[in-house]
Amino acid sequence: MLLSVRSHVRRLCAVSTMVCTDYKYLVVSYPKPEASPPKTQIDNHLNMQEINLVLKNLVKSGHLNNARQLFDKMLQRDEISWTTIISGYVNGMNTTEALSLFSKMWVEPGLHMDPFILSLALKACGLNMSVSFGESLHGYSVKTDFVNSVFVGSALVDMYMKIGKVEEGCIVFKEMPLRNVVSWTAIIAGLVRAGYNKEALAYFSDMWIQKVGCDTYTFSSALKACADSGALNYGREIHCQTLKKGFTAVSFVANTLATMYNKCGKLDYGLRLFESMTQRDVVSWTTIIMSNVQIGQEENAVKAFRRMRETDVSPNEFTFAAVISGCATLGRIEWGEQLHAHVIRLGLVDSLSVANSIMAMYSKCWQLDLASTVFQGLSRRDIISWSTMISGYAQGGCGEEAFDYLSWMRREGARPNEFAFASVLSVCGNMAILEQGKQLHAHVLCVGLEQNTMVQSALINMYSKCGSIKEASKIFDEAEYNNIVSWTAMINGYAEHGYSQEAIDLFKKLPKVGLRPDSVTFIAVLAACSHAGLVDLGFHYFNSLSKVHQICPSKDHYGCMIDLLCRAGRLNDAESMIQSMPFQHDDVVWSTLLRACRIHGDVDCGKRAAEKILQLDPNCAVTHITLANMYAAKGKWKEAAEVRKMMKSKGVVKEPGWSWIKFKDRVSAFVSGDRSHPEGEYIYDVLDLLASQAEMRMQEMDFLLNEVQESQR
Repeated sequence: MLLSVRSHVRRLCAVSTMVCTDYKYLVVSYPKPEASPPKTQIDNHLNMQEINLVLKNLVKSGHLNNARQLFDKMLQRDEISWTTIISGYVNGMNTTEALSLFSKMWVEPGLHMDPFILSLALKACGLNMSVSFGESLHGYSVKTDFVNSVFVGSALVDMYMKIGKVEEGCIVFKEMPLRNVVSWTAIIAGLVRAGYNKEALAYFSDMWIQKVGCDTYTFSSALKACADSGALNYGREIHCQTLKKGFTAVSFVANTLATMYNKCGKLDYGLRLFESMTQRDVVSWTTIIMSNVQIGQEENAVKAFRRMRETDVSPNEFTFAAVISGCATLGRIEWGEQLHAHVIRLGLVDSLSVANSIMAMYSKCWQLDLASTVFQGLSRRDIISWSTMISGYAQGGCGEEAFDYLSWMRREGARPNEFAFASVLSVCGNMAILEQGKQLHAHVLCVGLEQNTMVQSALINMYSKCGSIKEASKIFDEAEYNNIVSWTAMINGYAEHGYSQEAIDLFKKLPKVGLRPDSVTFIAVLAACSHAGLVDLGFHYFNSLSKVHQICPSKDHYGCMIDLLCRAGRLNDAESMIQSMPFQHDDVVWSTLLRACRIHGDVDCGKRAAEKILQLDPNCAVTHITLANMYAAKGKWKEAAEVRKMMKSKGVVKEPGWSWIKFKDRVSAFVSGDRSHPEGEYIYDVLDLLASQAEMRMQEMDFLLNEVQESQR
């Protein structure tokens, strides 16, 4: 249980005299002066007030180094002199030197502490994360009764919030006899920074009830709390108040408003707010670029970046990260390469957010070697860097490389997260390597990620694709928190293994557990209907997509329905649905129809389907062969020969199929006649040996059969 601040402070009072010794070891460093610094020579006829005025002007004009030289030459220094120079270091973010000077002032004879210098020191403690120094100053402020000053109280609240002691900050705030807008803003901003967004909004409401005037910083902090907690209605109310006070013209308030609307799903509001801004800074432009990327308007994001470059606003690392992500989604590698060259020239390539976006861009554009080059050139890597490379290789079908990066990641001491595990588990599922999947499952249990919904879905998917549907079902049943992703994975797993009724029953249970099916879930249940031949039920679910669930049917949904009709032998209906699809026809749906025509022997429909495919891909070998086999099956040898002749004239050759085998934790892929394997010569020697032994066995069998026949005569 937390001790009250009063009792805690009594202990601090006893050690408050140690403050002066805490920073005696610090090295003094001075920033370089800017252009043409003023002279710092002290004339004897100047009095203390005039010297302090010169010192103040030097600090305000940014010539901190010269101000320090003047300060060091002063024969006498009063409280104003010390406060001025310390404030310069605090505002210049050199908090170490500020606290060192404060310690020296503490032991300087004839000087008296006041609330202003104490507030400065507390601010420095908060920025420097100096917990012990800050607590000692708290004890001193209680001992001297400075704690009742609104300046000291506000600084204490701010200091405790910044060093992560949220409860202590809240207690200090409640015990303040007087509070102003700075005090309220400190407690609200601190709670938001610590992730206590609802509590921050509660304090904001209390502040509003007590009619304390809010400033731009207060509104900005409250809007951030709304953004992070998804409190859209609350954010709208605050937006109205900012409009009344005219604060929307302030750039950082407008930026926070746009961010709030974007995070609450009202991206169009954020876009309109951006267009109405009279002044746009780098945060404004970055927000609009990120918003366009989030809503799938990547081309607009690139256009916004170009508009930004036409202004005097320079992009920062977050701007580049956002626009490079947009180029990745668009697959425009030439744009991404130009941006990569630009960030190298600006020296921003070492920024992890930029580097991670560049790696993701190259991975999505199938340039994994370039992504690997960027990764290996990084001086430091975070969990996103590792996960980006692992998922890139996994999605690119390079399972071995994905495993290598996972092993490298573990050797470096980085702990794989749910994204890394999900990516490698998908590799195990796609390659049907169950043993490696089980090992990853064991590792997931060791690191405690077994209840993560993303990992659970990946495990269900992996076990399903590896043929272990019972293990997939066990993971699904034991999950504490199932979401629509894990339900979809299980429905799809049942459908792929022919358990169509189980898949449909699971789909029907979704409303009972409070889950709403998404577009991917409908693909899974339509596949189950297709495998079971349930045409009417399939059409029922297909029609409910738009009528009940307000989901616009995609090309994949139409593909499932076409497959359902083809399996049921309703080839004319399938052809009609292809013709009526609100999408551009591709070779996938026509190939589905062509295969069904071969199975059901409909040559005329198959010929039309083949013609459509060859219009899209004139050199498709599979289409030529399927059509030729269809003609041959019906005894139309002349037509079959013409198709074969057409293949030969085009130079079309059927692409050979691949096979793979796992041996000693290594997966080796083979194609007919392939000798590229490192141990190819040894493999073919063994094959020749096996073939010769098989031939000898056949000769022995022929000899024995001849002997039997002779004996029977």
